[in-house]
Amino acid sequence: MNDRIPVDDGMVDAVIRCEGLAMTYAEGTLRTPVFAGLDLVVRPGETVAIVGASGAGKSTLLHLLGGLDTPTDGEVYVAGQKMSDLSDADRGRLRNRALGFVYQFHHLLPEFTALENVMLPVLLNGTSVADAAGRARALLEAVGLGHRLEHKPGELSGGERQRAAVARALVNRPACVLGDEPTGNLDEKTASTVFELMLALNREHRTSLVLVTHDRSLARRLDRVLELHDGRLRPLA
Repeated sequence: MNDRIPVDDGMVDAVIRCEGLAMTYAEGTLRTPVFAGLDLVVRPGETVAIVGASGAGKSTLLHLLGGLDTPTDGEVYVAGQKMSDLSDADRGRLRNRALGFVYQFHHLLPEFTALENVMLPVLLNGTSVADAAGRARALLEAVGLGHRLEHKPGELSGGERQRAAVARALVNRPACVLGDEPTGNLDEKTASTVFELMLALNREHRTSLVLVTHDRSLARRLDRVLELHDGRLRPLA
């Protein structure tokens, strides 16, 4: 149950795939379409940046890809599983096993230490405390926080909190990490450090990355850059 979902053994040819994805927000009689007919395939180990103007729907798209929201139309597949066929509970279990999330704000639980925060996703899979602690400790050491294991988020710097959030996103060995402006709240130097860390972990673990970012200089360091514009995804050269 705790093993990484196999996406590189021929069973599944895409980590995430969406077909004909559409999203429309409704408020009373008002209908606001965000996008329609989006298709996207993310391969194992691939890194993809999604850029676009504020309000274009980038975060909405990321939430749909991660099964955090339900599309108006179209389908999302994660590690070969059709999300609309799953119950809420099964969708949550798949999300916890196959995907990691890193947001602009770290969302660490303030009452828990860095080690405990990173352990939580593993414990939710039914792993023993000892195994969860070992896995979390190894990742925190890998992101340079081996000396901060027992520190709570309020005792960490902004960059340290975000590195802990990256460790938490990777602790279940997900097939893909979804990042929503993961360096947006950091200064330029710290943002570069966190970004380099994510790329290094991508190379080491072959974890796919899909990152929403306003920073096009960082975006162009990924395998593909896609712009969400007028409800459509288009590649940028």
